[in-house]
Amino acid sequence: MSTVPVRPSRAIDRGYRERALKVIPNGMYGHLSTRRFADDYPQFLARGEGARVWDVDGREFIDLMCTFGPILLGHAHPEVDAVAAATSARGDVLNGPGPEMVELAELLVDRVAHADWAMFAKNGTDATALAVVTARAHSGHRKVLMARRSYHGIVAWALPEQSPGITAEDHANTELFEYNDLASVEAAVARAGADDVAAIVCTPHRHDVFVDQEPVDPAFARGVRAICDRIGAALVLDDVRGGLRLDVRGSWEALGVRPDLSAWSKSLANGYPLAALLGAEPWRDAAGRITATGSFWLAGAPMAAALTTIRILEETDGIALMRASGQRLQEGLRAQAAAHGLAVSVSGPPQMPLLLFADDPEFAKSLAWSGACARHGVYLHPVHNWFLSTAHDAATIDEALARTDAAFADVRDAFGAD
Repeated sequence: MSTVPVRPSRAIDRGYRERALKVIPNGMYGHLSTRRFADDYPQFLARGEGARVWDVDGREFIDLMCTFGPILLGHAHPEVDAVAAATSARGDVLNGPGPEMVELAELLVDRVAHADWAMFAKNGTDATALAVVTARAHSGHRKVLMARRSYHGIVAWALPEQSPGITAEDHANTELFEYNDLASVEAAVARAGADDVAAIVCTPHRHDVFVDQEPVDPAFARGVRAICDRIGAALVLDDVRGGLRLDVRGSWEALGVRPDLSAWSKSLANGYPLAALLGAEPWRDAAGRITATGSFWLAGAPMAAALTTIRILEETDGIALMRASGQRLQEGLRAQAAAHGLAVSVSGPPQMPLLLFADDPEFAKSLAWSGACARHGVYLHPVHNWFLSTAHDAATIDEALARTDAAFADVRDAFGAD
């Protein structure tokens, strides 16, 4: 396999884009839309295997997005797919759950330090919404505090007020604070009224789009925990992106800070649709009283896939593997950019890296670089954090770096050195 492959025609992808525009709003919607990206960036993909994906035109890419997080062990993992297929074969969506639900709940309660119980759904939005409703049912309070610009799903209380279709009334019970700023959390509590705060929702680290990722200040995490204890609010950890990829026990466990409720999804089942709300004992009764249901929430195949995914992750020391590969990638990207005279920032946990260009307010360089990476055979996103899987071994990272080096050269030629 050549290090920087020759790229075939993109006629099939272009044809699907034209057809999609006639039957799908904008041809694609949400964070998967590529219509503002460089022309070389693919929209429609055909298959994935390990750390690679292929688009409908047959172009191969080293995949640094892992489906924006769900792929933890690599695409089309044979063991995970086999157990999911066997479970589906007996009838996947039945009148009630299969035994996998109990087994997975037991496993998560055993592994996740703060968890005494589990509920299951399909998407990260489901899990964060369940967490907020449970917190409100527990306390009888209304207000939810979240970091400005943070993303907790497409629920109205969490989306920016200027988002189309979102009203001021949708945000009547949401107060914003600045991530890693305890004084701003205290100010948000004061605005909301300490006796009316149901939950403070945090991500394990700051991973907003368009900006560098920022690690959590341990003092901030401890301070938010103390505020929640003082006012009787639930500390909700949105672990949808980090859960399993950063720590099987929960992403703040290494800090000694345990949430009351945590939302999980993405990497739970290596690509099979699954989400979980995990909670501490005092919130069990409230979780049992809320309305929580979905036609496909209790399907057995994703739960069987999750049981196998977690087993393999632990048996292979997968988190350490991803961390080492991520460090190799981050160090390589920094060195390459410097060698080409380009100023960049490389941020985030090694398993969830992001590269942004300095002095790039309109993200022209980031867009050009992601397009050049696609042209040379690396799939990544210009402004959203990336994700690594256990399939990203050292050889794959080195191959990816050979391709990103060619992409840096393209950006230097187009924009000049900094």
